[in-house]
Amino acid sequence: MPLAQSSGAKLYYEDTGTGYPVIFVHEFGGDHRAWETQVRFLSRRYRCITFNARGYPPSEVPADDAQYGQNHATDDIAAVLRHLDLAKAHVVGLSMGAFATLHFGLRHRPMASALVLAGCGAGAPRGDRAGFAAESEARARKFLDEGAAAVAQEMGHIPARITLKRKDPRGWQEHVRQLGEHDARGSALTLRNYQAKRPSLYDLEAEIRRLDLPVLVAVGDEDPPCLEPSFWLKRTLPKAGLWVCPHTGHCMNLEEPAAFSRALDEFFAAAEAGRWPPK
Repeated sequence: MPLAQSSGAKLYYEDTGTGYPVIFVHEFGGDHRAWETQVRFLSRRYRCITFNARGYPPSEVPADDAQYGQNHATDDIAAVLRHLDLAKAHVVGLSMGAFATLHFGLRHRPMASALVLAGCGAGAPRGDRAGFAAESEARARKFLDEGAAAVAQEMGHIPARITLKRKDPRGWQEHVRQLGEHDARGSALTLRNYQAKRPSLYDLEAEIRRLDLPVLVAVGDEDPPCLEPSFWLKRTLPKAGLWVCPHTGHCMNLEEPAAFSRALDEFFAAAEAGRWPPK
């Protein structure tokens, strides 16, 4: 089993295709399997790397709260790239993974050539912080008390995910089944120590304004918690473009896999050709 050593955890990864490297960073409700359609499309031209975050088997599930958090999630991306002896890559993140991707650009700028921030921003507005933290803690307790399968059914029916069920019932069932297979303790520790405690996007405004990488900000128009933060990222990042996917919720890579994959391909081509200009 391929494992990359990071600080405090070994991380499971998959490595597909040849060409310039692209690394994918999954959301809280997903894992490396959620990127399958993108890997099949992009690995025709790119070397595609997916991995499971710490707390998501077959990656290790540390028992210590201190082994989870924004910095660990960010540094884990760098650990996988270093394990594969890759100096630089395009980085694609969704939701929780988009926060890690943004922080990767801020903290490991020399290792990033382009960033995709998809579904980024839930809980970011300062007025939402307390409620988001309380919701994360309540969901962590539910993982521990009732197990991942019960939480998966609940999460699968929230408004920003039910759009997947309407479009693709079989895909939704697969998404919920995979979420139900997650480690309950790892999910709870991720919620408590990463989701609930990560800094607001808006607290990072000065650093974000200086991030001169090509960035594609992607959001579904039926993902209300991420809409305004995505617009703010578009306005604030110096080299950001905004892609809005219509009638689409949070998991745009699952809901509209062909459109999302094409958007990534076109963005990478433009960035590599130097045709992703600053505003």
